[in-house]
This record gives sequence, structure tokens and C-alpha cells, in this order.
Amino acid sequence: MKVVVAVKRVVDFNVKIRVKADQSGVELANVRMSINPFDEIAVEEGVRLREAGIASEVLVVSCGAQACQEILRTGLAAGADRAVLVRTDQALEPLAVAKLLKAVCEREEAGLAILGKQAIDDDANQTGQMLAGLLGWSQGTFASSLDISGGRAWVAREVDGGLETVELALPAVVTADLRLNEPRFATLPNILKANHKPMATITPEELGVDIRPRLATVRVEEPPRRPNCTLVADLPQLVAALKGADGPRGAS
Repeated sequence: MKVVVAVKRVVDFNVKIRVKADQSGVELANVRMSINPFDEIAVEEGVRLREAGIASEVLVVSCGAQACQEILRTGLAAGADRAVLVRTDQALEPLAVAKLLKAVCEREEAGLAILGKQAIDDDANQTGQMLAGLLGWSQGTFASSLDISGGRAWVAREVDGGLETVELALPAVVTADLRLNEPRFATLPNILKANHKPMATITPEELGVDIRPRLATVRVEEPPRRPNCTLVADLPQLVAALKGADGPRGAS
């Protein structure tokens, strides 16, 4: 079984996001970028499946600009076998990414697609579900554990009341949650090997996919600042502050 893992290049989670002066989007110039953390977990899960003899090959795929090669190399250093970059300079919406991944999964005859449950830049949480719908595959979202045997997959997923386990017929799409695994650190030898692993570049046109945007961003704004809080020493001061007509709101 071949496993396709989707990865996205996002602003590093340690970087403070800044909105552009014209409010057209987020400032990306001279900003540190890295692999989406949820996608890093997805890569680790794919590699573990291959090491367990369940998967025959792990293919990492990214859609975007040439700079996405950096995160594909990260996936290769983590143990993936091959990489594919769907090269485009156009901004991609979740539906467009899902269509591109569908085309890659069909071209590669994949038996399983693993994605991060969401990207930390837009928190859309849509691409995995859209991909499953387009392919007509089973789906297990927010996976905290994954077991595969006999052409079936069992996905434990976190819900409000605890854990829910769903049984899926393969092929399937699985989206990874934080508790699925702990990604390994890439060793120096593996980083060097990643530079020699095959990486193909294709275009949306070669895949026959229309990636024209369906949405328009009107304005991007920072969230409103929280009101200042007043610290109180003890419970009586808190009660007095809450009872005061002009007392502080949201005292802590």
C-alpha cells in the first residue's frame, strides 16, 4: 500500500503574526517558515506504517511555490521515500488543494492519504474532508491512534464525550491530531540522505486541475486587544470590585 502525506509550508509557530499595513493579508516577507506541525505528525505516522511493513512507500506532497521544497526535504529527512511539489505561485484555497491532492492520489494509486487535521495559518480544517469527498474514500478525522489490518483501518478520534473509534474500509483519508504520535528528530545522516532522494515537480495544468480562487479576502485584522485586568489580593477585594458600579471588569 502506498501512502500519500500532504504537507504545507506555514509561518513558524514561534513567530508572532503581523498583519500587512493595507490589511490585505499576513506579512510573509523575511518571516521564518516551517512545516505545519500537524503535517509533521502525519509524516511520522506514514513512516511508522512503512517501518511496520504495512506501507510499501511514503510519498510527501506539497502544493505551492518553489520554496515548498524546504518542507518536502524535511519530510524526506524524517523518512519519506519520495516527494512531489505541485508548483504554483497562485494562492491556494482548501478546495483547490484537495483537488490537486486527489489528482496526485489517483496518479500514484495510493491506498491511504494522511493529512494534518488543520494548518496553523488559517485553521480551516477542510482539506482532508474535501479530499475524502472528492475521492469517494472513507475518512477518519482528528485521529489520536491508527491501526491498519486486513484492508481495514481503525481510527480513534477525540470527541466531546471522550474517544470514538471508527472502522474504515481502505482506501481512506486520515487527518492527524496532536496525540497521534511524537515526531522524531531528523538525524544529520538522514538530512544528508534527503538531498539525494527523488523529488518531482509538476504543475496544476499537468494534473488537469482548475485552481482559480472561489473566495475573495476583503480585509484581515488583528483580534481586538483584551481589556486590562486588575489583580486583587484576596476574595473580599474581588467581591468588592465586582460589586462596585464603576469597579474593574474581568478582575482576576
